[in-house]
Amino acid sequence: MGPLPLVNTRPSDAERDRALAVLREGAGSGRLSHDTFIRRMNFVLRAQSRGELDSVLTDLPRPEPRIAGWMRTTRTRLARVNVWRRLEDVLGIPLAKRELPAVPIQNLALPPAGTPTVRIGRGPGATLRLADLSVSRYHAELRHVGDGWMIRDLGSMNGTEHNGRRITTPVRVRPGDHLRFGAITFTLTWTDEPE
Repeated sequence: MGPLPLVNTRPSDAERDRALAVLREGAGSGRLSHDTFIRRMNFVLRAQSRGELDSVLTDLPRPEPRIAGWMRTTRTRLARVNVWRRLEDVLGIPLAKRELPAVPIQNLALPPAGTPTVRIGRGPGATLRLADLSVSRYHAELRHVGDGWMIRDLGSMNGTEHNGRRITTPVRVRPGDHLRFGAITFTLTWTDEPE
C-alpha cells in the first residue's frame, strides 16, 4: 500500500490552531456570524483529515506568511522612496531633508589657471573621484573662467553647497570657501599652500 495523500492525513494540533486563527479572524472581520463561527470551530476540533480542515476555510482569506508580508511592506516602502526621488529629479528641488553622515573637512587645492575643467563625482570619468555613496557619479565641476574658478552642480541627488547654501547655478569660488558634495566637505586653498 502506497503513502496516503496529504489531504487524507490526520491534522496536527498546530494545523488545527492555524485553522482556528483563520476562523477567529473571519469572525472578527465580520465575514462569519457568531453561530457560523461556533459551528465551524466545532468542526475543526473534530476534523479527521487535513481535507476536512481545508473545506471549513475555503471561503475565508488565509493569513499570508510573515516573510510575504515583510516583502510586500518592503516593496511598498521602496516604491514610495523611488517615487519621491523621481519627483525630486523632475522638479529639481529636494522634497525631504536627508541627514547625511558627518565626514571630516579636508582641504582642496584650486588648480593653477589654465587647468582643464575638474569633474567631481563617483563615476569613472571624474577628475576628482570621491568614493562616497552620497556623491553622485557626475556630481559637479570646477571650471576656470576669466580670472577665477566657478563651481557648477551637475544635477546631483544630494546637491552641491557653497558656504552652506545649496547652489543651482554656477557660483564663483575663492580660497577659504567651503564646498560640500553630498556628505563630503572641502575647504578651498591655493595650489601652493601646504595641506
